[in-house]
Amino acid sequence: MRLLAALLLMVAALRAFAGECPVWAPEQAQRELGALDRQLQAWDLAYHRDGVSPIDDTLYDQARVRYAQWRKCYPRQAPADANPLQGARATARHPVAQTGLGKLPDAEALAAWMRVRGNADLWMQPKIDGVAVTLLYVDGALRQAISRGDGERGEDWTAKVWSIDAIPKRLAHAPPRVVLQGEIYWRLADHMQAAHGSVGARSKVVGALAREQIDADTARRIGLFVWDWPDGPVGMQDRLDGLRGFGFADAVAYTVAVDNIDEVRDWREHWFHASQAFAADGIVVRQGLRPLASAWGAKPPEWAVAWKYPLATALAEVTGVDFTIGRSGRITPVLELAPVLLDDRTVRRVSVGSLARWRKLDIRPGDQVAIALAGLTIPRLDSVVWRAQQRVPVAVPDPHSHDALSCWHPVPGCERQFLARLVWLGDKRGLALDGVGAGTWQRLIDAGLVEGLVDWLDLGRDDLAAVPGLGAVRADSLLARFAQARQQPHALWLRALGLREPINAAAVSDADVRALVEQLHRAGVAGF
Repeated sequence: MRLLAALLLMVAALRAFAGECPVWAPEQAQRELGALDRQLQAWDLAYHRDGVSPIDDTLYDQARVRYAQWRKCYPRQAPADANPLQGARATARHPVAQTGLGKLPDAEALAAWMRVRGNADLWMQPKIDGVAVTLLYVDGALRQAISRGDGERGEDWTAKVWSIDAIPKRLAHAPPRVVLQGEIYWRLADHMQAAHGSVGARSKVVGALAREQIDADTARRIGLFVWDWPDGPVGMQDRLDGLRGFGFADAVAYTVAVDNIDEVRDWREHWFHASQAFAADGIVVRQGLRPLASAWGAKPPEWAVAWKYPLATALAEVTGVDFTIGRSGRITPVLELAPVLLDDRTVRRVSVGSLARWRKLDIRPGDQVAIALAGLTIPRLDSVVWRAQQRVPVAVPDPHSHDALSCWHPVPGCERQFLARLVWLGDKRGLALDGVGAGTWQRLIDAGLVEGLVDWLDLGRDDLAAVPGLGAVRADSLLARFAQARQQPHALWLRALGLREPINAAAVSDADVRALVEQLHRAGVAGF
């Protein structure tokens, strides 16, 4: 049974990492792994020693996962393991080891894990996004509070937590010795994880606990969620009854029995969208019956696993940099990304916004960037998380070659702006040529039929029918659309062409525009 559970966890991890090994020469692998290792150590030092987080918590977690995968891909080039807690003051031994949690990638993997346990005696909790703590009570009095540290030892927080009312200093009717494990979290008002994400809640708690003393106002913002009583009663319900007696009502309210994966999905979805007082980055499913606390180790156990919520911010690898050119000559860099799942959406491209921003960020293939969803729908580039050591050259269009009066023909260097002009001309902002989009225009250009912005006005049925991918029926439809365009008013034509009044062939200085006006005049379009 234990072997099967371990295999399920290993298979889940392999599925999550499948196909993610970068193609590097050994020397490059050594440079890239070394650079990321140094970056992680710098983040760890700031977090554990200084109480500040230079990087979003979810991005840090993803960077750790990526680093672990790269080490598997290039074990010979990987640097020696560094202790993430090297800056922490881990001197206090836990009375019961903090185990951590293995993470499953999806409902299928969790359903398999649950089946191994016969779908029996399983309980579910939110995975609170805070910092783990061990609380030791002796004869009902708080004796010690210890940070998670490495799971075996942590920092003694006893004096620091004394001002936090959410951590009781005495337990009523308690056994002589009580060990509790839980999460110290930052209180939030009406927090909805699906809409708000984790809002840096964990970092705020870390910052508070890094101080020598916690002021009264900060202490009031801190809560406690007890997720386990390691040396408590054998049965989960008995443990929950005991926690209720100690005053930990939230822990009881947020621990629910589940019999199948459908119930887990329902609760997970409910908590993800519910208004709560804390940030949570997923859910935990744990078996009620587990080994004696004395047998626990500082490693993920077989009897509890986590299933995280969809990412609100994702770490994405840049695979290429493309540059779109709009009809007015505006150049917009677009990053091509290795596919990344963000809030159940697969993101493959993201706009940088402007050429100036791209130059400032200097993003190249191989860089790792943070992607979020703007308005929950549109991918947004937030930042560069770290840069590839090998800087790949990128061909950048010359901005001086593109403006509002450039690229009236698909000559080399103008292909994109010319196509953008046609797309603008045909869409609802222009002549409203229903069904005539970028694909149709590109076919006409490739066939050599459109070398100027309004050459399509002179095309006949035979011309169109001979274009690969169109055919006779589509040719008739296009002719009808083009005939309707001839009848559109002058003002609409000007907007579609990106021109302004007053305009006539004699008054226009740009030769391309003058030729365009004359061509429209010959075609009988009103006003030209």
